[in-house]
Amino acid sequence: MKKTLLAAALAAFGTAALAEPGYVTQSTGAGPVTTPFGLCVHSGTWTPDQAVAPCDAVPRAAAAPPPAPVARSEPAPAPAPDTLAQNESPRGPVLEKISLSTDVLFDFGKAELKDPGKEKLDELAGRIQDANLEAIVATGHADRIGKEDANLKLSEARAQAVKDYLDGKVATQNIEVAGKGEAEPVTGAACDRMGPEQGKNRKLVECLQPDRRVEIEVFGTRTASGDSQGAAGSGATAR
Repeated sequence: MKKTLLAAALAAFGTAALAEPGYVTQSTGAGPVTTPFGLCVHSGTWTPDQAVAPCDAVPRAAAAPPPAPVARSEPAPAPAPDTLAQNESPRGPVLEKISLSTDVLFDFGKAELKDPGKEKLDELAGRIQDANLEAIVATGHADRIGKEDANLKLSEARAQAVKDYLDGKVATQNIEVAGKGEAEPVTGAACDRMGPEQGKNRKLVECLQPDRRVEIEVFGTRTASGDSQGAAGSGATAR
């Protein structure tokens, strides 16, 4: 059917020329040859990219995709200051750090040094007598038995007692004290559900013993003829 219409169109308009690429064009130059139905006659080599209006819909170039957002590069973080060595702090190298049980230093609920506690502090003073000391920090801790404010004051008083005893026995006047009260326990939940929270509960008192402590940090360095451990202390712990 299509071929018959094409032949009729060609016969009706006479000789035609291929003036428009892909279309059979009238010899008069009046445009493409059309069929009785108004359709333009394609040549045998017509392809969609040769379409012209009004014969065929002219293909439109696809709209270019919007430019991808440019990733804004964040400035590189400033390099962190050199990490302090493992045994250093803002006060200098940690020469020694020990944790003394307050049961060794003091009676329960008291802040007066006992003789065994004095012996432990004498041992510490002897170990650091040849060091170049920067500072000593004594931090007292209490268990949770009793009122919080009373425990805080007790921990401060115990740290002060340690300072007072070390004054004159060590080669530094820079001895700092602090009290943490019951804020930093080390027993966790090990002593939960052990009965009344009071000093008469001996089982609970014994369980909470690690929480009652004085931590002592010594900052400084040893002389060349001193202990071969250098700046790193023994880290001894007396319980």
